[in-house]
Amino acid sequence: MTPDESINILGGPLAVCGSDPVTGFFRDGSCNTCAADQGSHTICAIMTAEFLAYSKYVGNDLSTPRPEFGFAGLSAGDPWCLCAGRFLQAADEGCAPKVHLEATHQRALDIVPLNILQAHALRPNGGED
Repeated sequence: MTPDESINILGGPLAVCGSDPVTGFFRDGSCNTCAADQGSHTICAIMTAEFLAYSKYVGNDLSTPRPEFGFAGLSAGDPWCLCAGRFLQAADEGCAPKVHLEATHQRALDIVPLNILQAHALRPNGGED
C-alpha cells in the first residue's frame, strides 16, 4: 500500500498528528491514507472525555485498552487519526472533538465539509476556541 500525497485540508504539507500513542492508518503518526483505508482515518482529532464516551456508546470503543493489539486505549487529550465518518456523526450530535487542521488529510474533505472542520479547529497555539 502506498499512501496518497501527504497534503492537509489547507493545501500545505500534512503535519504529524501524534506519536504517543502512535496513530494513523499506517501507524506512522500522521493521518496519511490510501484506497485501502476504508474508514478514512484522516482527521487529526484531540480526544475529549465526552467524545470518547460517545464513541463507546455508538460501538467504537477507543478508551478501553486492547493489549492483544498493542493498544493502551485513548484518554482525553490524546491526538488520534479519527475516521471522517465518525467525526461527522459526532459533529451532528454536538460532541465532536477539536481538530488539528494542519494534521488533517485533504481526503477528509471527501466526507466532511471544510466549514465543519474549521468550526472544530484548535486555535493556532493548540488551545480551544
